[in-house]
This record gives sequence, C-alpha cells and structure tokens, in this order.
Amino acid sequence: MAGHSKFKNIMHRKGRQDAKRAKVFTKLIRELTVAAKTGQPDPDMNPRLRTAIAAAKAANMPGDTMKRAIKKGSGGGDDTNYEEIRYEGYGPGGVAVIVEALTDNRNRTASEVRAAFTKYNGNLGETGSVSFMFDRVGLIVYGTAAASTDDMFEAALDAGAGDVESTGEGHEVTCDPDDFSTVRDALEKQFGDAEDARLDWKPQNVVAVDEKDAETLLKLLDALEENDDVQRVAANFDIADDVLERLSA
Repeated sequence: MAGHSKFKNIMHRKGRQDAKRAKVFTKLIRELTVAAKTGQPDPDMNPRLRTAIAAAKAANMPGDTMKRAIKKGSGGGDDTNYEEIRYEGYGPGGVAVIVEALTDNRNRTASEVRAAFTKYNGNLGETGSVSFMFDRVGLIVYGTAAASTDDMFEAALDAGAGDVESTGEGHEVTCDPDDFSTVRDALEKQFGDAEDARLDWKPQNVVAVDEKDAETLLKLLDALEENDDVQRVAANFDIADDVLERLSA
C-alpha cells in the first residue's frame, strides 16, 4: 500500500490480517458468492470469480468452503442484495485512503466507516476526493523463490505487464486492469499460483509518516479492515522499517 516501501507495508498488513483469518474468510466468502451470483459459476468464463478464487486460495481457504460459497451464489440460495461502494478520505499525516465495501445496508456501512475515520483523526471525503492520486491496476505478487528478478521481468513483460518491481522480499507485477486475467494466467502457467492477485489501487506518490501518525494510521486501517462490509483498503503511506518494527512488537 505504499510506494517505494510497498512490499514491507504489504507484508506488515498481511501479517496483521493473517491473525484474523476468520474475518478474512468472511469477506472472501461474500466476494465469492457475489461474483458467482452476478456472473457465470465457471471461473474460466467469469473473471471476477476467477480473481475471488485466487484470493481465497492465497488465504488458504478450504476448497469445500469455496465450493459452498460459489454454489450459494450461483444456485439462488442467496437473496441478499449487495451494493459495491467506494469511500475516500484522509487519514493521519495527510495519508489518502480508499475503502471498497460490499454491503447490504448502505447507511450502516457509511456510518461505521465515517466513525472509524473520525475516531482515528481522519476525514471522510467525497467520492473522487483522493482516487485521482492512485492508478487502478492489476497486481500480481510472487515471493523471491518463485523466480529470479530477470526471469520474472522477462515473463511479465512478455505477458503484457506494465511494470515489475523486485526486492529482497519478492516480485510485484502491475498491469492494466483490462489485461489482468491475461497477465496473471501467463505468470501462473510459468511460476505457479501467485501469493496475491487482485485489482488494486497503486499510489502515484507516497506520504512519509512519522511514528506518532503511523500508530494512529495503522489503527484506522485495522478498524476499517475489521468491518465485515469492507473488502479492501488502500492508502499511500510510507512507514520506515524501524517504525514498523516497533509498532509491530
């Protein structure tokens, strides 16, 4: 979720999320159900469902759980009407935050998201108030063991990716959203399942956050991600390694 230090922040957030596996599964099940409900139950014919399945696999969701969620959506067993909503605002330190939600009660979700921003020194704005500072991209993440920097770079560009960033922690491939399925499929054919694969918001620039604001910012992001209706949170922060380590201790 940050720019130059994107990987360390992704891993930091992932570690915090892994500790809340049940909450993560709840969100993934909802996305699987909605994806199957709004399209065909065959992932080869339904890009949204294919992406949801990839995310569920990355979170180590049991296959039976995925099948039940897909069956519920495609078989008419779920009559809940979910609405996709995006919220935008600023967190501590002037960090831009985008919140994507999937909700059956717009008023409830808006109230809870606004309350989280208010509690942790943020401000919820209008739609479009910060998204112009991000690019909508397809994101595919691999660990370092999957491929060398040169092999990943070559394979990603051959598949049609727009950019590849490799660090000591792994490889991050980004592409145009329209090319996401093609790029992901090509990379997975060569390197196996990705650690993470999804549509994401990539910040054009990042905001350096000091320790005081970083602590409050992470509390805001945690509060948002704890909300069952919130599917994804993106922010343009950059937190120094030593600060992350202290806050994670």
